[in-house]
Amino acid sequence: MRAVPALARGLFDDAAIFPPGLAPLPDAVAAHDRHAAAWYAEMVGPLVVSAAALNDLGPILFGRKTRLPIVVTLPAGPDGIPGVLAKAAELPVTVTALEVAIPLGFDVSALRSAVDGCVAPVAVEIPRDDRRIPLLQALSGTPHRAKFRTGGTSAEYYPDEAELASAVREAAKAGVAFKATAGLHHAIRNTDTETGFEQHGFLNLLLATEAVARSAPEDEVVALLAERDGKAIATRIRRLSPDRLALARERFTSFGTCSISDPLTDLTDLGLIGAPA
Repeated sequence: MRAVPALARGLFDDAAIFPPGLAPLPDAVAAHDRHAAAWYAEMVGPLVVSAAALNDLGPILFGRKTRLPIVVTLPAGPDGIPGVLAKAAELPVTVTALEVAIPLGFDVSALRSAVDGCVAPVAVEIPRDDRRIPLLQALSGTPHRAKFRTGGTSAEYYPDEAELASAVREAAKAGVAFKATAGLHHAIRNTDTETGFEQHGFLNLLLATEAVARSAPEDEVVALLAERDGKAIATRIRRLSPDRLALARERFTSFGTCSISDPLTDLTDLGLIGAPA
C-alpha cells in the first residue's frame, strides 16, 4: 500500500446521512462498517449522526456485538448535551465527540460550563458573525474544538477565501483546533458543475492551515485557498516536512463528508495515496 498516513489518518468524518448524500440511516451504518473493514479504514473517522437520529439507532443496532463510533450533532445547542449522552449510554455506541451549534441569544460566557466535564470532546460550530472571536476565546485552553462551516445547500453558506483564511487565523491565535463541515466535496478548489457553487478544497484548507501556523502573510493564505491547480497543491503537500504536516493536521483535525469515495478518489488521482495492489 502506498499512502501518506499522516496526511489522511482520520481525516474523513462519515457524514453520509447529511445533505447532499442523505443516506438512510440503516444504509449509512452498513456502509460505515464496510469502511471500517476496508484498506483505507484508518482514514475514516466516526459516523456522524444527529441527536434526533439516536432514537432510530436502537433497532438498527439491536444485537450488535461491537460498539459503533459516532459523533452526535446538536443543532439546538449545548443545552441538549445531557440528554444526548444519556440516550447514547443506552446504545452499543461510543460517542467520540459532540458537535453543538450556538443559538442566537446564547450567553457566550456560559459556554465553558456547558461543555466542560463532557465525557467526549465538543466541537462548537462557530457562527459567521461577531460571536466568532469571543467563542474561540472561550474554547482556548480546553480540549474542545471549533467547527467551521465551509459550505452548504446554497451559495451563501460558502465563505469566500478571505473569510475562511481569517477564521483559520483567529482559531490559531486562540490555540483552538478545528474541523470543517459541508462543502468540502473535493480535494482542490473548484466550481461545482451542477450548482455553480464555488467550493473549497480540503487540501487547500490543509495548506492554508499550515501557512497560518508559520505566520504566513494573509495574501499567501488566501491564495492557497484559491488555488485550483491540483498538481501544484499535491506538490506542496509532498514538500511539507513530517513535522509541518503533523502540525497542520493537529490544527485541522477532520472534515465531514457525505461521500467517503470522493475524497479517496481525489487523493488517489493526485498520487497522494494508493490502494493496495
